[in-house]
Amino acid sequence: MTPKNNILIGIIIALLVVASYNVDANPIEFVEGIPNLVIVFEEMIAVEPKYIPTALWAMFETIQMAFIGTVVGIVIALPLSMLAARNLNSKFVYAPIRAFLATIRTFPSILWALLFVIMVGSGTFAGVLAIIMYTIGFIAKLQYEVIETIDSDPMDAVGSIGVSKVQLINYVVIPESASHLLSQMLYMFDYNIRQTSILGLVGAGGIGFYIINFIKFFEYGKAAIFMLVVLITVLIIDWVSVKIRDKYIIKSQHGMEVTTNYMTKK
Repeated sequence: MTPKNNILIGIIIALLVVASYNVDANPIEFVEGIPNLVIVFEEMIAVEPKYIPTALWAMFETIQMAFIGTVVGIVIALPLSMLAARNLNSKFVYAPIRAFLATIRTFPSILWALLFVIMVGSGTFAGVLAIIMYTIGFIAKLQYEVIETIDSDPMDAVGSIGVSKVQLINYVVIPESASHLLSQMLYMFDYNIRQTSILGLVGAGGIGFYIINFIKFFEYGKAAIFMLVVLITVLIIDWVSVKIRDKYIIKSQHGMEVTTNYMTKK
């Protein structure tokens, strides 16, 4: 290792020590708290199977919330990402759009959920609205960054034949970014399901509402059933996502190359 690397590592360690002191991070307290965790784990093992139907229905409700929020959020995010891309618009267009998207991303989904609970009341609708807002900010940013990395050659080739911006988007931008969008969509759906489990903390519906309430009253055995359902669901969705990526994203990338070559020849 070079002296510069040693200095950098030393600075990082020093900052870590200072930050740990400022946030009262005490490893001794962590070790002393392990027996409490063991007690909770023992209580969670004593699950109550009669709550399985309720847990499955709550998980189904959570999946619906995540699905609606993800799809609607992406539909809104796509045109915003086009407007926010610097290689497609002037500064007067992309600058305010980026500022708007940055404002959306400033608030975490649980804060959006709290705001919508105040606005429309507790329940699943507030959770769906929170997921939509977070998805818009997240997907729009990822997409306009992808659009800005598109090779300028196919864009110049298509632009040289006098096509409109709409045609440029249809023939180059969308095909070039399609595989990225599919991957982002799958990740966002997976992430939103996890987030929906947390939104119940502020009364925004979903399976998290049950988990939070059971834990609040120290009913860990009941909470364990719902947490186990979440775990199994997330693992299944992750497995399905991998299969979809393997089957379609590679084909989409191949299709982009074919489309680009065709447009260039024309």
